[in-house]
Amino acid sequence: MTPTPTAVTLPEVVATGRDGRFGVYVHVPFCFTRCGYCDFNTYTPAELGGANPDAWVAALAQELELAAARLGGPRADTVFVGGGTPSLLGGARLALVLEHVRRHFGLADDAEVTTEANPESTSPEFFETIRNAGYSRVSLGMQSVSPRVLATLDRIHSPGRPVAAAREARAAGFEHLNIDLIYATPGETDEDLLRSVDAALEAGVDHVSAYSLIVEDGTALARRVRRGELPAPEGDVMAHRYELLDGRLRAAGLDWYEVSNWSRPGAACRHNLGYWRGGRWWGAGPGAHSYDGSLRWWNVKHPNTYAQLLGEGALPVAGFEELSDADRHTEAVMLGLRMREGLELSALDADERERAATAVGDGLLRIDGQRLVLTDRGRLLADAVVRSLLV
Repeated sequence: MTPTPTAVTLPEVVATGRDGRFGVYVHVPFCFTRCGYCDFNTYTPAELGGANPDAWVAALAQELELAAARLGGPRADTVFVGGGTPSLLGGARLALVLEHVRRHFGLADDAEVTTEANPESTSPEFFETIRNAGYSRVSLGMQSVSPRVLATLDRIHSPGRPVAAAREARAAGFEHLNIDLIYATPGETDEDLLRSVDAALEAGVDHVSAYSLIVEDGTALARRVRRGELPAPEGDVMAHRYELLDGRLRAAGLDWYEVSNWSRPGAACRHNLGYWRGGRWWGAGPGAHSYDGSLRWWNVKHPNTYAQLLGEGALPVAGFEELSDADRHTEAVMLGLRMREGLELSALDADERERAATAVGDGLLRIDGQRLVLTDRGRLLADAVVRSLLV
C-alpha cells in the first residue's frame, strides 16, 4: 500500500492583497481526452487510477471547509470553476460545487460565478441547471471553427457546436458569455481566424479571450514540432493575427481591457481582474494555486493524493513561496501593464521611470494622466516592454 504523502505546513496567512476582493478558484482535473497543446493539470479516465468526480467533489468540500476556517471565512466576491473540463461534471455536480463554496465562504450579493465548459459536454438542460444554481457567467472553449485547426489542436468538438452552445446558454438566462480562441496554430490562415472571430460574434458573446498558440515542453504538440511534423508558430504571424482579431473585435464593440481579453462595456471578467490587480484568492482542487498578498502556495497534483491528504484532515499543500517586496513589485508592474487601465507612474522607481520614458519615445507606451498604458504596438511586445522596465 502506498503511504499517504506528508502535507506541507503553511505559515500563518496574515497579508492582504493590493485589491480588496477575494476570489475562490476551483480546479476540475477531468478531461475526456488530452488536447495536444495542453500542459494543464488534467487527467483522462485512463490516468485517474480510480479517482472519480463524486470522490473529487467530496474532497473539495473538505478543502473548502479547512480553507474557510483558516482564513476566517471571507465572503467570495468571485468564483471561477476551471480545468480541465468542468462541464464533464454535469449540471448537478457543478451546482453542488457552488453550494459548498456558498456554505463555507458565503457569496457577496453581487458575486460573479463563472464556469468553463467544453461545448460538446453541454446541453440546454445543463445551462438551465447551473443558471438556477447561481452561476452567472460561462466561458466556452471554441479555439477555432476551422476543422483542420481543430484537428491540429486535438479538439474533439464540431466547428458549429460552440455557437449553438452559446445560444443555449443565452436562452437559459446567461447575460455574460465568453468564448476562448487560439490563434497562430500551424496551418491556420487569416481567413480561418476571421471566420472564428465572426462565429464568436454571431454567437452573441460579450467577452472574447484569445491566446497565441504556445508550444509547451512535454506536450504532444511539442513532440510533433520537434519531429518536424509541424512548424513552430512564428512571431510575425502571431503579431499579424493579433492585429486582425483586435481590429475585428473592436469594430464589433468589444474593446481590449487586458492584452488577451476583449469585452463589451461592463462585461470584463471580475475574477481575472482580481488576479491582475493583486487580489487574494484560494485555489481549491488538485494542483490549484492560491495567493494571500505575500504568500503563494499550490496543491498536490493527482486527485488521489489530494483526496488522501484531505482524508487525514490536512490541507493538500505541496509547496509555497513567500514573495519579497521586489517580487511583489515585479508582479505589479508585469500585470498592471497588461491591462488597459495601465500602471500608476508612482509605482515605478526613478530608474524605471527613465526607462519608461524611453519606451514612450519608442511608441510602446503612452502616458495617460498619471498612468502608463501600452500603445497598440506596445501590446504586440508587452513582455519585452515589461522586461525593459524591470532590468
